[in-house]
Amino acid sequence: MRVRSHPQPTLAMAAANKIPLLLAAAAALSLAASAVAAAPGPRRRPVRMRLYMHDVIDGPGQTAIRLIWGAGPPHASMPGRAFGDTVAVDDLVTEGPSIASAAVGRAQGTYMLSSQREAVLVVAITVALTSAGGPYNGSNLVIAGRDRVRDETRELAVVGGTGALRGAAGYVLWRTAKVWSEIHMALELDVHASVPATADDDAVATE
Repeated sequence: MRVRSHPQPTLAMAAANKIPLLLAAAAALSLAASAVAAAPGPRRRPVRMRLYMHDVIDGPGQTAIRLIWGAGPPHASMPGRAFGDTVAVDDLVTEGPSIASAAVGRAQGTYMLSSQREAVLVVAITVALTSAGGPYNGSNLVIAGRDRVRDETRELAVVGGTGALRGAAGYVLWRTAKVWSEIHMALELDVHASVPATADDDAVATE
């Protein structure tokens, strides 16, 4: 008796059988990725403020103190300055460019001459809003970034906050608003940021 042998599947046949399964898996992954991409992220509430920070480098109302001065090599484009010069600030923040404008808080932190050739400061400050007359009283806004001081407008980052500004993110358009004297300069901080929406925000949105 002759036993008829069944042909064994070849590697090509096995691979061909797997192609539909692979295509289905790829399609499923693509649909899942599309769903994730289309899913709305957490809602955020915009924050807009225009503040003025008063830098006073000398005199009885001094708010900016030299911590490190002249320790590094002379700066290539700023006579009398040295790479690494660092200043601590506790500047008054007001509603308008005049120091007589309503006070809304303090800007506290440091700035450092961080380029050896360009007029560039690296800024790290916290704006403590103490009497803003609005929803941000008692809140802090943290700002950091590169201040190329000879540019008309510089962009720094909003990197965080506390209180009603917890989770803040965005940017600040940083400008020299007014040079009042050799020792007093007002900086404009035009804040474009957002914070996570709260249940109270959702309630207002549905009213």
